[in-house]
Amino acid sequence: MRAQQRAWRWFLLGGVPVVVAGAVLGPAAQEAGYAAFGAAAGAAVIVGMRAHRPARKLPWVLLAAGMACGAVSNLAWSVALLLGRTPTGLTVVDAVYYGMYLLVAGALAVLAARGRGSALVGMAEAGIVACTAAVLAWVFLIDPFVDARDDWATGGGALAYPVLDLILLTMAVRLAVTAGSLTRTHALLLFSVAALVVADVGYFLWVASGGPWSGSGGSAAGWMVFYLLVGAAALHPSMAVGAGAAAIGRYWRSPRRMTTFYAVLVLVGPVATAYAFWRDLDRGRFDTLDIALPLTAAAATAVLLVIRLSHTSTLVNRRAADLQAALDDQAAMQQRMTHLALHDALTGLPNRLHLERLIEEAVHAGRDGCLLMVDLDGFQHVNDSFGHPTGDALLDEVARRLHAEVGNAGTLARLGGDEFALLLLERDALVAEGHAQSLLRAMRRPVEVLGHRLHVTASVGLRHLASAAGSAEVLSDADLALYAAKAAGKDRVVAYDVTLRENQLRRIAVVDRLRTAIGTDAIVVHYQPIVSLETGGFIAVEALVRWVPPGEAPIGPDDFIPAAEDSGLIVPLGEQVLRRACHDAAVWYRRYGTTLTVNVSPRQLSEADFAARVMRALHDAGLPAAALILEITEGVLVGAGAQADQTIAHLSELRRFGVKVAVDDFGTGYSSLAYLRDLPIDILKIDRSFMPDAATGDPAQQVALVRTIVDLAHTLRLTAVAEGVETDEQTTVLRTLGCDKGQGFHYGRPAPADRTAEVLAGVVTPAVPPSR
Repeated sequence: MRAQQRAWRWFLLGGVPVVVAGAVLGPAAQEAGYAAFGAAAGAAVIVGMRAHRPARKLPWVLLAAGMACGAVSNLAWSVALLLGRTPTGLTVVDAVYYGMYLLVAGALAVLAARGRGSALVGMAEAGIVACTAAVLAWVFLIDPFVDARDDWATGGGALAYPVLDLILLTMAVRLAVTAGSLTRTHALLLFSVAALVVADVGYFLWVASGGPWSGSGGSAAGWMVFYLLVGAAALHPSMAVGAGAAAIGRYWRSPRRMTTFYAVLVLVGPVATAYAFWRDLDRGRFDTLDIALPLTAAAATAVLLVIRLSHTSTLVNRRAADLQAALDDQAAMQQRMTHLALHDALTGLPNRLHLERLIEEAVHAGRDGCLLMVDLDGFQHVNDSFGHPTGDALLDEVARRLHAEVGNAGTLARLGGDEFALLLLERDALVAEGHAQSLLRAMRRPVEVLGHRLHVTASVGLRHLASAAGSAEVLSDADLALYAAKAAGKDRVVAYDVTLRENQLRRIAVVDRLRTAIGTDAIVVHYQPIVSLETGGFIAVEALVRWVPPGEAPIGPDDFIPAAEDSGLIVPLGEQVLRRACHDAAVWYRRYGTTLTVNVSPRQLSEADFAARVMRALHDAGLPAAALILEITEGVLVGAGAQADQTIAHLSELRRFGVKVAVDDFGTGYSSLAYLRDLPIDILKIDRSFMPDAATGDPAQQVALVRTIVDLAHTLRLTAVAEGVETDEQTTVLRTLGCDKGQGFHYGRPAPADRTAEVLAGVVTPAVPPSR
């Protein structure tokens, strides 16, 4: 393979010494050299065709035939010279030799037809070059030759060379123009034509000046170089695939070079005509043909140039139209991309970025208005219960419903997830409040999506644009108001005021300090006794976290537990409390049989290894699983989806090891017989709000409610524990109703571990608040 790729180089290198030698030899030896070169070139064409297998063989067959014609005619002339015969006039051998030109021209024409350019353009450009060359040939070669010789029998053969060269030159230019990109094979063929034309012109001038018909050494070298370059072109690998392979570039066809080239060609005709006219005047005679022929060629050049320029104009117009179409497509695409960038893909509403721009413009323009931030209540439950397709359909329906309520009063946008926003410009707070209430009413109506009848509500945060510095502040403040609406019970509107920001800053500060406190002695655990209402004995304790910063007053749970929940710090905090409580309770369980109750947050239950963490804490503390009760809220167990399934899986696994589960504040949340019957529950803790107390409600009604809960618990074989017991009277009522256990200030306040140990040991009496 490598030898085939280098064959053309060896062919060229081997032929150079022969060319040099042939230039100084006699006519007979030169004719023999021409024949040898022609035969070698023909053989090279055949070898190249077999080695590289070109896609189209016709041009190479024509070249091989042309080389054969050249070799045969030169061999005939060589034999004639050796026999002492000098050819005179036109012979059959001349005709064979001229056939070589026509065959080579045909090969170039076929190669040009394979190019990617326009055939009309190629012919026009080739015609322009041919006309220019014809003018030059006539003015400087043919006309002087005809005037100088009366022997047409001898001179006619020489006159054939300019004509044949003109044909070759035309086809060579056509190849150079129409080939999409020149290959080395193309370049070698074009250089071979150039060598032949130069040699022929030299020979013509030699004969015209009275030299012998056998020619000069320079012409001889040129003819040999022609054969040599044809053979090298056939051996080059790029002959197999033609245009586009091993391209040597289009540098020479740059617009500037082509413009200069055409300008020179257009000027040649008039200049040559003027020169011929001046020469005739100088000789004292006037030949009509000397003027008519160049002018005719110049006119033909002009016509061809018009054709070429017409094609260029058409091409420019077409490309301009294509460019305009591309620009139109780009503009349309940019419009679509801008719309996509500024609108929500699901609902088609403006998105957060679009809303931010509108708010920014309104704030900077000093326009009055309000922003309502709307968030669905319970949307996550819909996603978890019915799947994301239903959730998406719900969002789409909500968007339509909100848009129907808003109309053209403002700009409705979807911020992401289940959060929407309504920007009302030139509206005061009272009008905005009215719109917010109408949105809430619209959301309270049931929604039918994908065969499901869903009930969802919304919470709204309202922020006035006045005094805002920019969109970021407006959105942040509206979000704070929305958060406050959620915290206040949902399905309501809360307007922003500065206290919300102050509360948030306090929460941020609490979170930062709490993050540092977790894992240190600043986090302590207090314990509140749980008593048996039947015996009055202390049978369990509930672990309650306290935060006592060094050198400061204790921070109440209500001040840091919500912040820990929101920030996720409840997970490490809860684990620290669990491990500390298990360690303390292990001693009490061994001595007194006292069990331990620990509160667990929903965030803790969402951890994939929650059950493993609990079992590890029990193992490290040496506390049996049966001595631990995990206290959860009702909402943790209600609902569907992966979150609830994971929670149930954790609790079921722990119950298999003996851990018990208590539901805290029963009766205030999602009380349901279904989940009491089916879910892993052992204990119901009755919320303190149900304790009989004339100061807080109707005692008779409260007693009835407690009786109902206690009976329900016993029916389901669950233990009932009353919270918030503060008086002897409440204890008596609970014991009468059959409640199993009680917990509250009446039996003892939460105390540190050492104090709790003393209480359990009977050293001191549990602290009891004074009677009312």
